[in-house]
Amino acid sequence: MQETAIRHEARFKAIDLRTQFRCAGSDEYIDWVDQLLEIRKTGVMKLASSAFEVEIVADPMALAATIEQRNAAGQNARMMAGFCWPWSKPMADGQLINDVTIGAFERPWNAQPDARKLAPGIPKAQFWPTDPGGATQIGCIYTAGFEFGYAGVIWGEDLVIRSGVWVGQKSASRDHVVKTRSGERFIDVVKNAYRVLLTRGMQGCSIFILDPRRGHTSKIGCRLAMVWYGVQGHPASFGKLRSILGL
Repeated sequence: MQETAIRHEARFKAIDLRTQFRCAGSDEYIDWVDQLLEIRKTGVMKLASSAFEVEIVADPMALAATIEQRNAAGQNARMMAGFCWPWSKPMADGQLINDVTIGAFERPWNAQPDARKLAPGIPKAQFWPTDPGGATQIGCIYTAGFEFGYAGVIWGEDLVIRSGVWVGQKSASRDHVVKTRSGERFIDVVKNAYRVLLTRGMQGCSIFILDPRRGHTSKIGCRLAMVWYGVQGHPASFGKLRSILGL
């Protein structure tokens, strides 16, 4: 648009809408996410003064409980996850299949955009962020386009840390399009997907990390520990987080 304006000798004013109103208007949080994912260097390693609430939880049940509590308080919260589970079509009766399973934790994705017959109480994909029926469903990168009060993110095994380096694991992804068409850019596409998920909340974000090597010191764990310590501001919280992450 800027190039077109210059070409036509039109007057224009550039306005940065990078954060809009998501993430409590916190540029600091956006900068931290980009630094964490190494999308761009921002130098923001912890959220010492951010108005945006960040929480790390120990398991998906705790994440679901947090989202339920937020919704009960009228704060419009939703769970999302990396695309690491199959996304099934509804059953014949219109019920959704619990595709996202982690141990005893089971939840369905939200309905696919082209789903026709849905059981009563199950919203169409475009209404998942706002319809109360979407509160027990999990959104993915393809349905996380709208913001809501609080976000709960399940960090899947498609993006992990190995030997201090980000690694994109195609074997853990169920996104057929991305796996087959991204080529060497797979890791960049997955990083961007998590950037989107981590920045959907307007007031806060709760995070659960699913990684079979959670007991190993990782960049994800260390940087999230910095955030927790920066927000909470006392060693006890840092120790609690280290215990959760197995650091």
